[in-house]
Amino acid sequence: MKQIVAIVKPHVAEGVVETLRRAPVEAFTVREVKGYGRQKDYLDQYGQSEFALAFLPKVEIAVWVDDARVEEVAGRITEAARTGRMGDGKVFILPVARFEQVIDLAKS
Repeated sequence: MKQIVAIVKPHVAEGVVETLRRAPVEAFTVREVKGYGRQKDYLDQYGQSEFALAFLPKVEIAVWVDDARVEEVAGRITEAARTGRMGDGKVFILPVARFEQVIDLAKS
Protein backbone atom coordinates (compact mmCIF):
# COMPACT_ATOMS: atom_id res chain seq x y z
CA MET A 1 0.00 0.00 0.00
CA LYS A 2 1.13 3.55 -0.76
CA GLN A 3 0.08 7.03 0.28
CA ILE A 4 -0.22 9.60 -2.47
CA VAL A 5 0.01 13.21 -1.28
CA ALA A 6 -0.86 15.92 -3.78
CA ILE A 7 -0.20 19.60 -3.05
CA VAL A 8 -2.23 21.61 -5.58
CA LYS A 9 -3.54 25.09 -6.28
CA PRO A 10 -6.87 25.81 -4.56
CA HIS A 11 -8.77 26.47 -7.80
CA VAL A 12 -7.97 22.97 -9.15
CA ALA A 13 -8.55 21.09 -5.88
CA GLU A 14 -12.25 20.45 -6.50
CA GLY A 15 -11.41 18.94 -9.89
CA VAL A 16 -8.86 16.63 -8.29
CA VAL A 17 -11.37 15.58 -5.62
CA GLU A 18 -13.99 14.85 -8.30
CA THR A 19 -11.41 12.81 -10.23
CA LEU A 20 -10.67 10.76 -7.10
CA ARG A 21 -14.39 10.15 -6.55
CA ARG A 22 -14.62 8.73 -10.08
CA ALA A 23 -11.32 6.77 -9.79
CA PRO A 24 -12.82 5.28 -7.47
CA VAL A 25 -10.91 5.41 -4.20
CA GLU A 26 -12.44 4.52 -0.87
CA ALA A 27 -11.21 7.44 1.22
CA PHE A 28 -8.98 10.47 1.17
CA THR A 29 -8.31 13.59 3.23
CA VAL A 30 -8.22 17.22 2.16
CA ARG A 31 -6.50 20.04 4.05
CA GLU A 32 -5.87 23.69 3.37
CA VAL A 33 -2.14 24.36 3.64
CA LYS A 34 0.35 27.09 2.79
CA GLY A 35 3.53 26.48 0.86
CA TYR A 36 6.77 28.07 -0.16
CA GLY A 37 8.88 26.85 -3.06
CA ARG A 38 10.37 27.90 -6.38
CA GLN A 39 7.47 30.27 -6.92
CA LYS A 40 8.76 32.20 -3.87
CA ASP A 41 6.15 34.88 -3.31
CA TYR A 42 3.75 37.06 -5.19
CA LEU A 43 2.18 40.46 -4.76
CA ASP A 44 -1.42 40.77 -3.71
CA GLN A 45 -3.56 43.83 -3.32
CA TYR A 46 -5.49 44.61 -0.19
CA GLY A 47 -7.47 47.82 -0.34
CA GLN A 48 -5.19 50.44 -1.86
CA SER A 49 -1.85 48.90 -0.87
CA GLU A 50 0.15 46.01 -2.29
CA PHE A 51 1.86 43.51 -0.04
CA ALA A 52 3.94 40.39 -0.58
CA LEU A 53 2.76 37.02 0.65
CA ALA A 54 5.61 34.63 1.42
CA PHE A 55 3.39 31.55 1.77
CA LEU A 56 1.00 30.66 -1.02
CA PRO A 57 -2.35 28.98 -0.36
CA LYS A 58 -2.45 25.34 -1.45
CA VAL A 59 -4.63 22.30 -0.86
CA GLU A 60 -3.16 18.98 0.30
CA ILE A 61 -5.01 15.84 -0.77
CA ALA A 62 -3.87 12.51 0.71
CA VAL A 63 -5.12 9.16 -0.55
CA TRP A 64 -4.10 5.60 0.30
CA VAL A 65 -4.15 3.04 -2.51
CA ASP A 66 -3.01 -0.52 -3.20
CA ASP A 67 0.34 -0.85 -4.94
CA ALA A 68 -1.35 -2.04 -8.13
CA ARG A 69 -3.28 1.24 -8.50
CA VAL A 70 -0.59 3.77 -7.59
CA GLU A 71 0.36 4.74 -11.15
CA GLU A 72 -3.28 5.00 -12.25
CA VAL A 73 -4.36 7.21 -9.34
CA ALA A 74 -1.22 9.39 -9.45
CA GLY A 75 -1.73 9.86 -13.19
CA ARG A 76 -5.33 10.92 -12.72
CA ILE A 77 -4.34 13.42 -10.02
CA THR A 78 -1.58 14.84 -12.21
CA GLU A 79 -3.90 15.18 -15.19
CA ALA A 80 -6.57 16.94 -13.12
CA ALA A 81 -4.17 19.33 -11.36
CA ARG A 82 -1.71 20.32 -14.10
CA THR A 83 -2.22 23.74 -15.66
CA GLY A 84 1.29 24.05 -17.09
CA ARG A 85 2.11 27.11 -15.01
CA MET A 86 4.62 27.58 -12.21
CA GLY A 87 3.28 26.63 -8.81
CA ASP A 88 0.99 23.82 -9.99
CA GLY A 89 2.20 21.76 -7.05
CA LYS A 90 3.68 18.33 -6.43
CA VAL A 91 2.57 14.71 -6.13
CA PHE A 92 4.44 12.57 -3.60
CA ILE A 93 4.21 8.77 -3.47
CA LEU A 94 5.15 7.41 -0.07
CA PRO A 95 5.41 3.88 1.31
CA VAL A 96 2.97 3.01 4.06
CA ALA A 97 4.44 1.13 7.00
CA ARG A 98 2.51 -1.87 8.18
CA PHE A 99 0.12 -1.00 10.94
CA GLU A 100 -0.91 -3.17 13.82
CA GLN A 101 -4.48 -2.09 14.24
CA VAL A 102 -7.08 0.19 12.72
CA ILE A 103 -10.02 1.28 14.86
CA ASP A 104 -13.13 2.26 12.94
CA LEU A 105 -14.79 4.96 15.03
CA ALA A 106 -18.18 4.34 13.38
CA LYS A 107 -18.26 0.77 14.68
CA SER A 108 -18.50 -0.25 18.31
